[in-house]
Amino acid sequence: QVQLVESGGGLVHPGGSLRLSCAASGSISSILAMGWFRQAPGKQREMVATITTGGIINYADSVKGRFTISRDNAKNTVYLQMSSLKPEDTAVYYCKANRGWRGVNWGQGTQVTVSS
Repeated sequence: QVQLVESGGGLVHPGGSLRLSCAASGSISSILAMGWFRQAPGKQREMVATITTGGIINYADSVKGRFTISRDNAKNTVYLQMSSLKPEDTAVYYCKANRGWRGVNWGQGTQVTVSS
């Protein structure tokens, strides 16, 4: 299993920035990809950004040019730098570890609220 702990959420004004962190522990070597997902009230959880162990990155169209996913292998941590935040970015953000046939693991989520 992999344990994921997110941090960095909070309240920010429109146009502001936040950086989310996801620290992984446990069976790190089994991770094939990691990603950030979000779920707004009344909506389905959606992919925000993913990064594979090979460095392939994918973004949702709604965040391209504003969000950046990165990782620090030495710290077993994945980051999501969010800039030019909009009210529609308000959601609970979850970190996910994809372990292939071994399954997936989710973090507990961190709330991001964009409001004036």
